[in-house]
Amino acid sequence: MSVKLNTRQVGDVTVVDVAGRITLGEGTSALRDTLRGLVGKGQKKILLNLGEVSYIDSSGIGELVSGFTTVTNAGGQMKLLNLNKRVKDLLQITKLYTVFDVHEDEAAAIRSFA
Repeated sequence: MSVKLNTRQVGDVTVVDVAGRITLGEGTSALRDTLRGLVGKGQKKILLNLGEVSYIDSSGIGELVSGFTTVTNAGGQMKLLNLNKRVKDLLQITKLYTVFDVHEDEAAAIRSFA
């Protein structure tokens, strides 16, 4: 299964629900296109809900960093929500856990943008 992205608005925060595998190819390009599209529309507060992500490879990690950079350079904020153990461990091993603002609770994550 490849990645599925569903975008929804909660107030002024855009929540992107990600499900499946973020891997080289279709997974990373879908994520890249979605994030660039949101930034292009002027969305500055983006919350990536990774609760349904079953697998992420090094390209997927790279795409998270690239997306974070794109959003930040546009004057926005990108935060992560609901990391599973595998993704959390991967971010800790790569020392990226300190780069991203990671949340476990959607309501608290949305409030943190204020």
